[in-house]
Amino acid sequence: MNEIRAIVMITVLAVISPGADFALVSRNSYLYGRQSGLYTTYGIACAVWIHIGYSVFGLSVLKHYLPNLLSVIQYVGALYLIYIGYKTFIQLPVVEQSAVSFVQCKQAFRQGFLTNSLNPKTTLFVMSIFAQLLSNQNQMLSLIGYGVFISTSHLIWFMLVACFCSTPTIRNQILQQQKTINRLIGAILSCLGLGLLLI
Repeated sequence: MNEIRAIVMITVLAVISPGADFALVSRNSYLYGRQSGLYTTYGIACAVWIHIGYSVFGLSVLKHYLPNLLSVIQYVGALYLIYIGYKTFIQLPVVEQSAVSFVQCKQAFRQGFLTNSLNPKTTLFVMSIFAQLLSNQNQMLSLIGYGVFISTSHLIWFMLVACFCSTPTIRNQILQQQKTINRLIGAILSCLGLGLLLI
C-alpha cells in the first residue's frame, strides 16, 4: 500500500510540473484550438508507453549492453526541443480557426509523441520508478497496471490543460498576446533543450 501511495504521489507531481509537454500542449491549444491540444495530449500519453516498455522489458539489458543509449536519447531530445522552441519563437500570428484539419491533428499527435518520447525528464522519471518496482519483485501485471496509471495521469492532466487553454475567453486573450507568448514559450523550450545539451 505504501508503494502505491508513493507511486501515485511521485507520478502526479512529475506530470503537473511544467516542462516541454506542458508548453507544447498549451501552445497547440491556444494557437489551433481544443482539438489540436487534445491530439497533442494523445500523442504524449501514447509516447509514455515507449518509456514504460523499455523500462519493464529492457531496463537491465539497456544498462548492460547499451549504457550510452540514455545519452543519445538526451541529445536527440535536446535538439528536438531547440527546434520546436525556434519554430514557436518565429511563429507568425494565427488567425481564429473554426476547424482543425486532419493534417493538423496528425501533426499535433506527432509533436506530442516525439516531444514526450524524446524527453529525458520522462525517460529518467519512468526508469527510476520501474527500477525500484523491478527490484521489489513485482509481477508483470502489477507493472503494467502502474504503466496504465502513469499514462492515464498524463492523459487526464494534459486534457485539462488543453481544455483550459482553448476555452474561448482565455484563448482569445492569449491570441491577442500570441506573439509575446510564442516568443516566451519558444525561449523556454530552447533553453530546456540547451540545458539538456550542457548537462
